[in-house]
Amino acid sequence: MPKVTTELTALDVKRLIHPGGNRNVLRSVGGVPGLHLQLTPKKGRSWVLRVKVGAVRRDIGLGGFPAVTLAKARVKAREFCEKISDGVDPIEERKAAKAALAAAQSRGLTFADATDRYLAAKLDAFKNAKHRQQWQNTLATYAKPVLGKMLVQDITVQDVLRVLQSIWSDKTETASRVRGRIEAMLSWATVAGHRTGDNPAR
Repeated sequence: MPKVTTELTALDVKRLIHPGGNRNVLRSVGGVPGLHLQLTPKKGRSWVLRVKVGAVRRDIGLGGFPAVTLAKARVKAREFCEKISDGVDPIEERKAAKAALAAAQSRGLTFADATDRYLAAKLDAFKNAKHRQQWQNTLATYAKPVLGKMLVQDITVQDVLRVLQSIWSDKTETASRVRGRIEAMLSWATVAGHRTGDNPAR
């Protein structure tokens, strides 16, 4: 592990300046082995924890200064050092977390976006132009105002009922068609991997 140096105070850190030249410079601040303040030629400042993870040297970013204070940087650095001592590579852990988040977001499709994608894929199958228009209009008029911003994975039977209850008595046939079209769209969303479980519109 890196050698522990003299602990700088918050005022000491604030007074650190780039010595000149075109390269970034690391200044050890002490308190936690390997904790540095990185100074850039353009007066940028950020925290870097330089450590060895197994046989690999890692430079782990801990955030910018002064948004992340010296005290917070030391707390973060200690947390990472504890993970490393437990056999965890913080860089790989971050990558895995980002990948999981990206995967979750890619699955997080709103009803409005799902409807657009479904119709783009399916409308060509409708040979009757009037039929195509009816599909678009009914979903846009009755379903999107209620469900449009919801993620398809979160839509429940109660949500579908909110769409249908206002028109079931006066426009029973239209309500039946809307229900069927929501069912078809949510079935597509399930097959496409954007939701799981039973179809709430069935």
